[in-house]
Amino acid sequence: QVQLVESGGGLVQAGGSLRLACAVSGLTSSQYDMAWFRQAPGKEREFVAASKWTGRRTSYADSVEGRFTISRDSAPNTINLQMNSLKPEDTAVYYCAATRSSPWAVIARSQDAYNYWGQGTQVTVSS
Repeated sequence: QVQLVESGGGLVQAGGSLRLACAVSGLTSSQYDMAWFRQAPGKEREFVAASKWTGRRTSYADSVEGRFTISRDSAPNTINLQMNSLKPEDTAVYYCAATRSSPWAVIARSQDAYNYWGQGTQVTVSS
């Protein structure tokens, strides 16, 4: 059974940094895409960043390109999201997600492609 558990959210001032972590268990192969999505109050959930399980290929939303970095630690098995230069518009609940995918396939950016989800962690950026 695949389980994803997020941590690292909190309150930070604009311009600050936070590092989110997603502890992953139950994945039995390396053929997965991992992603972070977010949902702000009153808005639809949106794509933030994604990575092949190997970490060799990544994809970012235009709104976070150059400020956020997705990475993977093999021990323990976690997917991280380093968030720098945070803005008030980054305030949202952040979700970790996973989906089976071939290593050579295009990285999935649609939430409909992901079938495993964490419970979410709140990130609040004050102005």
